[in-house]
Amino acid sequence: MHRFKVEKMGCGGCAKSVTRAVQGIEPNARVEVELGANLVTVSDAAGPADRIAQAIAAAGFPAEPLLAAA
Repeated sequence: MHRFKVEKMGCGGCAKSVTRAVQGIEPNARVEVELGANLVTVSDAAGPADRIAQAIAAAGFPAEPLLAAA
């Protein structure tokens, strides 16, 4: 599971764009968007967090991977 702080998300359309960006490179990924907290959680993804963050950023939403809690 990967978590990201994603800026510039403000509506359902933004959430759909982020989801499409992630699923464009990780078709089997499950994406959960928390608009109020600017958080995105990606489950069932095989790729590294940096690759997913780049895909989200390419869709117009700067994304920062968050470290998993130990």
